[in-house]
Amino acid sequence: MSPRGVAIPDVRERLFAAAEQVLAREGPGALTSRAITGEAGCSKGLLHAHFSGLDEFVAELCLDRFARTARQAEELQGRVGQGTVAGNLVTVAGALLASAGPTIAGLAMTRPPAFLRIREALEAGAPGFDAMQDAVTAYLDAERRLGRIADGTDTASVALALVGTVHHLLMTGWAGAPDPRERTERLVALLVGPAGDRPRGEPGTGSAAD
Repeated sequence: MSPRGVAIPDVRERLFAAAEQVLAREGPGALTSRAITGEAGCSKGLLHAHFSGLDEFVAELCLDRFARTARQAEELQGRVGQGTVAGNLVTVAGALLASAGPTIAGLAMTRPPAFLRIREALEAGAPGFDAMQDAVTAYLDAERRLGRIADGTDTASVALALVGTVHHLLMTGWAGAPDPRERTERLVALLVGPAGDRPRGEPGTGSAAD
């Protein structure tokens, strides 16, 4: 409920978005229940009405953002045969970096109970980096069938390298650090080779007859 007693639609997402704003502006040390609800413009007790405490809130925030990034990775299937493979991979890597920024990814590391909850949820099947890797592998498999990447491409290893790099950049980034997108672009170019930069149907892609 709001301070005026009016129901707030999608309370979880409103609180999650408020927490992200606090984190981006002031860092993990400023993240308190009061700061979150103040940023959200709602009553101070709203967070505790939906979560057992700040550790559960942090865990659920991270899990929610992991699930969202997994869904974004799955959207690669809609890009099969479109644009360039390299461009599509760079786009999804950028979305993963933006939607689960280093501040959020590193936040749980500072709160052991939250980290444990996240780990247990992932082990139980909650979508995380494994789901992202599977989505990228499935996309690359489809592009390989179209001849847009080399027949011998180890798609699972390419996906592991890309998602693993995104994970590394998330966990080691900090406010004011160099933009990781340039490093991601270089990695993608290395992983998919020259064919990955050619649109479908150009000579050398193996799909000119499509």
